[in-house]
Amino acid sequence: MDDDILEQYRIEAANAMEVEAKKRIDEATDPEQEEIYRNTSLKEVDDLVPYLLARLGPVRAALDGHGGGIAVTKIEEMENGMHLVLDLTGACLSCGAAPGTLEGVKGDLESDDEIHKISFCSSLLDTFDELGREFILSFGKVEFV
Repeated sequence: MDDDILEQYRIEAANAMEVEAKKRIDEATDPEQEEIYRNTSLKEVDDLVPYLLARLGPVRAALDGHGGGIAVTKIEEMENGMHLVLDLTGACLSCGAAPGTLEGVKGDLESDDEIHKISFCSSLLDTFDELGREFILSFGKVEFV
């Protein structure tokens, strides 16, 4: 029974966070433009960043709200979609939550039909302290290249 209550609270908290994240994203962006970005093929654009940001879920609110962002450092066309190597920018570089941000970005973008794989620039590892670097390499579900 305790597990059922914990799961119920987890679901309620996740739903509340998603609603709040959407509200914050909508306040900071033009929803019509974001819809255009989401519906435009990545193969049709030169600057992928706004189109990738529009494809992010709740992690977008954390990026925008904390003065961070993403940069594309490499694009590789594959048979089953793009392999993108990304870097974090701005305040995200020094944030202790960066490992979770990386996982959120990866998960959201890999759910897009045009994206096969998301990796991150290995230079990001230099921005973490020793403990953070050890944590992301041991437990993070992301790859650095």
